[in-house]
Amino acid sequence: MSSVMPQPQTTPIVACTVSRDVQNFDLLIEDMEEVLGESWGDLGFAEALAFFGQPEAEAMEFIALAMDESDEENLVLMTEIIEQAKNRDIKVILIAEDVTPAALHSLLRKGADEFVPYPLPEGELAQAVQRLRSDGKPPVVETVQAPTLEAGARKDGALIVVHGLAGGTGSTTMAVNLAWELANVDKKNAPSVCLLDLDLQFGSVATFLDLPRREVVYEMLSETENMDEEIFGQALLTYEDVLQVLTAPTDMLPLDLITSEDVTRVLEMARNQFDYVIVDMPSTLVHWSEAVLNMAHVYFAMVELDMRSAQNTLRFKRALQSEELPVEKLRYVLNRAPKFTDLNAKGRVKRMAESLAISIDVQLPDGGKPITQANDHGMPLANSAPKSPLRKELMKLAASIHDLKNDQAEAA
Repeated sequence: MSSVMPQPQTTPIVACTVSRDVQNFDLLIEDMEEVLGESWGDLGFAEALAFFGQPEAEAMEFIALAMDESDEENLVLMTEIIEQAKNRDIKVILIAEDVTPAALHSLLRKGADEFVPYPLPEGELAQAVQRLRSDGKPPVVETVQAPTLEAGARKDGALIVVHGLAGGTGSTTMAVNLAWELANVDKKNAPSVCLLDLDLQFGSVATFLDLPRREVVYEMLSETENMDEEIFGQALLTYEDVLQVLTAPTDMLPLDLITSEDVTRVLEMARNQFDYVIVDMPSTLVHWSEAVLNMAHVYFAMVELDMRSAQNTLRFKRALQSEELPVEKLRYVLNRAPKFTDLNAKGRVKRMAESLAISIDVQLPDGGKPITQANDHGMPLANSAPKSPLRKELMKLAASIHDLKNDQAEAA
């Protein structure tokens, strides 16, 4: 037997997974090895707290705190681990599987820097690590300015909601361009317009207007009880000096991370500050959808002339009626509607409306490739394809909404 002592490993440990049993997160093991090679370790929950007091912890860049629903019983311990890590300037990536939104919200507020759902999306851990490591770089100066809001304003703005009842129905295209047309509907006395993207996971308003997504949006949404005009204004971005926009957050977040009370506060703040508030909703119904529907003046439900839209419309109506929600606020919009001369297709539209016992109030024509190009270039149709038949219909719709609002104001 050799009397030579084994040499210690020279690879520095810059990160650790912290979990009840890392073998429950095999995909995390693979991603840690791919991102860090051998320069990472594994700790249990209690071991992590003891490790933070050792000299080796000074070289740590981050921990990946992995938990599932079984670990919610130890939420106090999870919080202590995050707080101890932050006290030693160690970043925290939260890896969560089947954890309730309330628990997730609590841990994020305690200081977790990144959230990644488990099973891990491909490349997501590497991107999270890259974002953590770039924190020390000078921040990018945003050229888009946030508006200054008036404290105590009470404009009682009109709340207009757009909800696609099936994927790809064009709800975001309608929301973005309707907001733009309303902002430009009256050149002499232009109304103030705010566009809110409440699709926290796949919201694409930022893409359609070429605006940056910012962390301040999540911070505002997670602290609405402390929100005032200044905080709300800082979360908004100004597009072309006429349209105020709340983009979706930077990261993909659970739709129920925010509550009905959070959404109500945001909508009330927006209505007090703007003449028109346009909301782009996620296609999924969540517990705060009821709050949006109850507050809406008009709720546009977008469909297409196909079986999936018809079935989803029927299910959507039944869901609202079972909860005794105001279905009379719904205004059905048919996107990619048939041309005037296509009598066969127009007959199908009539039969679809009759079979579903709905009235299709707005029919929008198919704009073709210019619509996709406008969205990809981050421009409203008025700027990229002003002669588009879709743009013309949305301009007419905006004018009719504005005229109706003016008539109601005069009657009052």
